[in-house]
Amino acid sequence: MNILYAVQATGNGHIARATQLMPYLEQYGNVDVFLSGSNSNLSTQELPVKYRSKGLSLFYGNRGGLDYYKMWKQLSIPTIIKEAKALPVQQYDLVINDFESITALACKFKKIPSIQFGHQASFVSSKTPRPLKKDFIGELVLKNYATTSHQIGLHFQPYDSFIFSPIIKKEILNAHATDKGHITVYLSHFSDELVVKALQKCKDLRFEVFSKKVVAPQILGNCTLLPIHNETFNNSVIHAHGVITGAGFETPAEVLYLGKKLLCIPIAGQYEQLCNAAALEAFRVPIVQTIDQHFTQIIYRWLASLQPKPLHLQQSTSEIVQQVIELGKTISYNNHETLPALTDHSLEQLALG
Repeated sequence: MNILYAVQATGNGHIARATQLMPYLEQYGNVDVFLSGSNSNLSTQELPVKYRSKGLSLFYGNRGGLDYYKMWKQLSIPTIIKEAKALPVQQYDLVINDFESITALACKFKKIPSIQFGHQASFVSSKTPRPLKKDFIGELVLKNYATTSHQIGLHFQPYDSFIFSPIIKKEILNAHATDKGHITVYLSHFSDELVVKALQKCKDLRFEVFSKKVVAPQILGNCTLLPIHNETFNNSVIHAHGVITGAGFETPAEVLYLGKKLLCIPIAGQYEQLCNAAALEAFRVPIVQTIDQHFTQIIYRWLASLQPKPLHLQQSTSEIVQQVIELGKTISYNNHETLPALTDHSLEQLALG
């Protein structure tokens, strides 16, 4: 079986998941990776990358929100359409898409069925948690950014029949968790200066802060700034008392699996993270909107609160990959329902979300 695995590289979670999945996918055949995006901090050396694209990347400001101007400047609709037409999806027996728009467009343009596999696929279901105030544009992006003919979702709980457990890194699965007293902090959507200034007010606490800017460890009072590195981050989380991070998916899932305390600050304006925050509240995870003058008190209240509810895996990684492959085998290019062909104009409209 020849498999094309399209991975969005706008964040570390997609790359981390792809790295974990690769050995399992390769048991079923040859795997080529299409990597789209330009602002992941993790190495992709372990992935068999055959195709690359700048795609559409997410960029952040310094105070917890998205930098829409920077995102718009690097967006080229003609380039996206050209790359979608050139991508040879028809040469593969199975196309797996982890929320990657160019491959989704290529499959629609050439009427090739594909499987959206990952966290974003879970939002096809209306049963997946949303914030009290839904965002029309956010819903539109989640459901149309990378549309496919089939979906297998991943989430904290099985909210629907096609939603499975998170993919947890083997380093976390096999870890002997301890509590060495420090708090691990990964808030890439805030500036280091803002984060450190707030944390230094908690003089009796120790923080390991992961930064996109530093290239070597730096000690600033009670804060140790560390470069983003998979093994270093894993070790910090495994031996932490608690973790402060955004409301993404992979890291919160691993923290809950380890039974650690978790405090989340969603990226302002990113609807998916607001949805995740709504789901995390059911696990007794405090959700904070920003870092302000009250952040010190919030940290101390969080540390004095109850432990979060644990996350239980209902399927192993091997079992989840097997579900993807079995669904792929049922997809017949001959008898599958006809997928509508797209014109250049409709491709452009879909690319704009």
